[in-house]
Amino acid sequence: MSTWQSGKFSVAIVSVICLLIICSANAQLSANYYASSCPRLQRIVRSALTPEVRKDRRLGASLLRMHFHDCFVNGCDGSVLLDDTDTLTGEKNAFPNRNSLRGFDVIDTIKTRVEAACKDTVSCADILALVARDGTVLLGGPSWTVPLGRRDATTASQMQANIDLPSPASDLSALISSFANKGLTAAEMTALSGSHTIGQAQCSSFRPHIYNDTNIDSSFAATRQSNCPATAPSGDTNLAPLDLQSPNQFGSNYYQNLVAKRGLLHSDQELYNGGSQDALVKKYSNNNRAFRNDFAAAMIKMGNISPLTGTDGEIRKNCRVPN
Repeated sequence: MSTWQSGKFSVAIVSVICLLIICSANAQLSANYYASSCPRLQRIVRSALTPEVRKDRRLGASLLRMHFHDCFVNGCDGSVLLDDTDTLTGEKNAFPNRNSLRGFDVIDTIKTRVEAACKDTVSCADILALVARDGTVLLGGPSWTVPLGRRDATTASQMQANIDLPSPASDLSALISSFANKGLTAAEMTALSGSHTIGQAQCSSFRPHIYNDTNIDSSFAATRQSNCPATAPSGDTNLAPLDLQSPNQFGSNYYQNLVAKRGLLHSDQELYNGGSQDALVKKYSNNNRAFRNDFAAAMIKMGNISPLTGTDGEIRKNCRVPN
């Protein structure tokens, strides 16, 4: 064998080894993880969640957001669910989460039902990943296969939540950097931002955009100003839909709104403001199928950010406190 051939063969072997390492890392999570230990898990989660979302359709968006806020802070480990204690300062009161994350009681209810069927088996982090998917589906969004096998963190980091979670005031470069730090591309960031096709935001998070920015439709700004006074803290908690047209129905209207300069948050409109994501936003605004497919794929990848697996972490008995 020539030196060139030998070198080529060695590179091929290294490539195969690297591929096997990558596959092994990804294989730590598996769609069939609970096939033997809790075979009815997904049915239990779905049956418990469905009446809750039918009663409060905004809840689907809230649980999807909670999963995102969990994964972006030290990985998808259920740390966002931990309450503060004398010895633990959790993430619930970090600035991006305080008085805005909701649905913790629903997670508690589902966890109780799962524990009754499969004691000390299913992590809170996995339950959160499942309800994010199922809540999306219940609002007309796409489904995806959720890889499972995450374990729960025994601690949390309020400081890291304040650092890692993107701000509604972020510009495009900051958004791209924030997602890149978690291994997500700019295109995946734009697809994941489509989660804002459902849900609502508080006046305090969009006030600067509707009063100070110029890349906004004037009539849309006026409509939003009617329920969001210019001076804080007046009206800080007043809500407005992230998607003006269909806040409780998953679809591509969010991107159509961006093209029309009707994004509610500054960070939303940054996706369509003469920058690198304009073409993709335009594509999604005209192609709902492409958006749904890309969103589902990006959610799978996001749900695989630094999970605890194997013997790391624990399986919490109560999602709000370490064992």
